[in-house]
Amino acid sequence: VDSAANAAHDSFLQLKKLGLAGRSRVVEIVKGLCAANTETWGKFELNETRIGRLDHKIAKLEIMNKVPGVEWLRPYALSGDDGITLEEYAPFGVVGAILPVTHSIPTLTGNVINMVAAGNAIVFNPHPGGAKSAVLATREYNKAIARELGIENLICVIENPSLESFEKISKHELIAIMAITGGPAVVNAAMQSGKRSICAGPGNPVVVVDETADLDRAARCVIEGGAFDNNLLCIGEKAVFVVGSVYGRFLQAMENAGAGKLNAAQLERLTDAAFTYKEDDGGCSHPVVNRDLVGASPKLLAEKAGARVPDGCELLIAETDADHPYVQEEQMMPMVPIVSVPDFETGVHQAKQAEHGYRHSAIIHSTNVSNLTHMGREMDTTIYVKNGPSMAGLGLGGEGYLSYSVATTTGEGITTPKTFTRVRRCVMVENLRIV
Repeated sequence: VDSAANAAHDSFLQLKKLGLAGRSRVVEIVKGLCAANTETWGKFELNETRIGRLDHKIAKLEIMNKVPGVEWLRPYALSGDDGITLEEYAPFGVVGAILPVTHSIPTLTGNVINMVAAGNAIVFNPHPGGAKSAVLATREYNKAIARELGIENLICVIENPSLESFEKISKHELIAIMAITGGPAVVNAAMQSGKRSICAGPGNPVVVVDETADLDRAARCVIEGGAFDNNLLCIGEKAVFVVGSVYGRFLQAMENAGAGKLNAAQLERLTDAAFTYKEDDGGCSHPVVNRDLVGASPKLLAEKAGARVPDGCELLIAETDADHPYVQEEQMMPMVPIVSVPDFETGVHQAKQAEHGYRHSAIIHSTNVSNLTHMGREMDTTIYVKNGPSMAGLGLGGEGYLSYSVATTTGEGITTPKTFTRVRRCVMVENLRIV
């Protein structure tokens, strides 16, 4: 950590001398290299992590052009009788960043674009399960940056990451700010570090389908979002609440769209394989996800359930109640529970309970404007998608920009270059206006 922090700080000082033009060139280099290596790096990450789907590993790398760069850092100016004030976005210096195993190279690449566009250097502590992937991409980025700009260690990665290296990063004097993408444990640890921490924490995205929805479209969208990379996305559909009057028709629409439906006995078998139970400090038992099934294929999950699904099935579904572990836990598997609710208001209420106040992501399928508004206000999530798959919330099939770090815990939202800056005000006093 010491050598990484010192190398990154030296690179930050070099980048500072190159100004906005240098930052822009780094962003171009990173986006270009990522676009040229999507298939190679996607295969490498899948082989290392053994979770998710190859086509979607590649797809996540193909869309880095949607991550914003220096163009987001427009200054704000005031001119009045008392002079001129200019506010600009200044870098912090060195960012200490934590990567998840679910999207190692995509999260690293998106963070590099945002953080370097803001003028920073980075020290990454990747998840041990995706560390080789992070190192692979970083080496290629650094080689190209050094060749063109003469900066050798703008991006640093702890090659053998551990909890100890994370703790050292969070306390190192040369690291000015922390950026965390991960689960509750690492987020809580970062927030105890004493440094400002930008935390993309847990979510449990919920879907509500009301009686006015286009059910066929809603079914296709749930499959598209819930099946993406075997439901590893933090914004991916994890549970669906459907108004009872259209519940049966929606289930049929899901099957017509290609979802594989488990019966009650099969769901019970899969649940036994997917969750264990652990007592918390208060003596209460709660379900814990079996990490061996996170990002597993629908075929493997079906085998665990004692079911068979046709080739090409992307998503499993099952009828459950609102208290089922698959509803209440962020399970990250291509098996989405479908819950019947008596009316729309009850559906929103139960969805809000299942989302656990993370205020991360929510999706609705409805043509009723009042319902669209009501759920948005009640859920108060960072991402709220209406009549589309979850990925539309990150600009994939919907308007907008991309980031793989959605900072819901600390409130910054979808991260941009501005997220990793501090506002600096410059004031010149007296009569400077010519009008």
